[in-house]
Amino acid sequence: MASHLSSFAGTSLTDLPKSNVFTSKLPPDPAFETPEASHKAPRETLGPRMVRGALFTYVRPEPVDEPELLGVSPRAMKDLGLKPGEEETPQFKALVAGNQIWWDEKNGGIYPWAQCYGGWQFGSWAGQLGDGRAISLFECINPQTKKRYELQLKGAGKTPYSRFADGKAVLRSSIREYIVSEALNALGIPTTRALSLTLLPNSKVLRERIEPGAIVARFAESWLRIGTFDLPRVRGDRELIRKLATYVAEDVFGGWETLPAAVSVGEQQSSNIDNPPRGVPRDELQGPQGTEENRFARLYREIARRNAKTVAAWQAYGFMNGVLNTDNTSLYGLSMDYGPFAFMDNFDPSYTPNHDDHMLRYSYKNQPSIIWWNLVRLGESLGELLGAGNRVDEESFIKHGITEEMQPEIIKRAESIIERTGEEFRAVFLNEYKRLMCRRLGLKSLKDSDFQYLFSEMLDTLEALELDFNHFFRRLSGLSLSELDTDEKRKEVASIFFHAEGFGGIGYTDASARERIAKWLDSWKARLLEDWEAGNDDERQSAMKAANPNFVPRGWILDEVIQRVERKGDREILGRVMQMSLNPFNDEWGLDKQEEERFWL
Repeated sequence: MASHLSSFAGTSLTDLPKSNVFTSKLPPDPAFETPEASHKAPRETLGPRMVRGALFTYVRPEPVDEPELLGVSPRAMKDLGLKPGEEETPQFKALVAGNQIWWDEKNGGIYPWAQCYGGWQFGSWAGQLGDGRAISLFECINPQTKKRYELQLKGAGKTPYSRFADGKAVLRSSIREYIVSEALNALGIPTTRALSLTLLPNSKVLRERIEPGAIVARFAESWLRIGTFDLPRVRGDRELIRKLATYVAEDVFGGWETLPAAVSVGEQQSSNIDNPPRGVPRDELQGPQGTEENRFARLYREIARRNAKTVAAWQAYGFMNGVLNTDNTSLYGLSMDYGPFAFMDNFDPSYTPNHDDHMLRYSYKNQPSIIWWNLVRLGESLGELLGAGNRVDEESFIKHGITEEMQPEIIKRAESIIERTGEEFRAVFLNEYKRLMCRRLGLKSLKDSDFQYLFSEMLDTLEALELDFNHFFRRLSGLSLSELDTDEKRKEVASIFFHAEGFGGIGYTDASARERIAKWLDSWKARLLEDWEAGNDDERQSAMKAANPNFVPRGWILDEVIQRVERKGDREILGRVMQMSLNPFNDEWGLDKQEEERFWL
């Protein structure tokens, strides 16, 4: 079996296994309950409009004229299980442009759909939102890995959830998502993915100006988000909440037995917080004061844990999603829906890439607390199920919910579970953040003092001297211990962290800036010598380079790529930048234009 899998070279689009588990198990838009009903309806009658009691609407992409396939991610092709060269086929090009679906009136098949959800945006309830310009085509299963993904087109036309928008996407934002989602995956950060980018030359889209339209074919293990629960909660649809929660546990996460085991009050979670026991759960625990965990509490904890690890990775690599509303927060723990975003340049904890975020709600330093704020909203949506404890499967509870007499107990239990999940979220976040920062700093172990005297002092120094976040780690990776032997040497090498024009910060001279960096380098060297033998410095440097990217797609790089593609017709630039994004830890990429390589760094 192993040799068979290792020789797997991919399959054709036709032979790629497909499914529609999402639409077969969850309730459709009652106005168009079947693909046939949607397909026979004129497309303009599908919306925009309010949709109730449903999690999706059957809706097909709008056909487009003369689409041009601009780019395909080879890593995405492999991960989906598609063979090299399949992207050159007419069928592939038609599919990713929205001109072909896997359904026809005669033979049926899998019909496309758009999700229904709501959301809290900037702390205020925004009502029904949904996939306003995204349409899912089908789920597909990689024949080798058996992983299932949902393939989706962004910019494929109006849906019932488009509200006042046109359902289209512009080339500018499409290029940004196409590159950054693959870049995050290459860094090891959980994310939705991008398969391809298609230009729609005959589609002119009005934003601040008239811009060319585009479609990103993207995929994810799940496109469900916290906002998917928000909407039925606000509408009081408790049956739909239970059905959705069950679907997430059984069909997205792979079964209740995959979730963290139940934890009773008084049981020490911290002893095994990063790797909780999984498997067939114990009986629903009836702890003191009515704080037992049932399977829905375990589901809530799993979602919280996944998001804790993802936001820890954002913090460790200086990535910021500028619109962390609940409708942009994944139940699967993925980075998703790339509007305003950025990788950190000069380290600034208060930086936000969203120019409309005047209160800095979604700034770098606030990302962990905002994700938890969103998870509290999810806890409120699941509150009745969390609070029901071992009564959750009683027939009277399923049909009628809680009685007035049960209410105080239910509320107290749910609040306790949410509070304890908050403690778990914080512990998982800190453990993952420390693990990643240890890797970035070349440490094999973590001492209690490292967080304060190594991590925090380093970040304070970067902020004070206005130094580049990711450049610092990469340049640190190339330093040998012999270059740090004396204070004089440490002050000399300190300048490698400066910008070409020097350093920033108020009140620092060249000498005092070097002195501050040299002092930190001395502490760092001492810690390295505790973890590495003196003769293993090359191995340590290699390990650090494997954790610290040489290239990340910064905002100015993406602006340059957009300018060249849109204004100058440069098609090759996309492939070159994608190659660098997919291999961010390389020293070089062997591109024809090596001068350009250096320019992007």
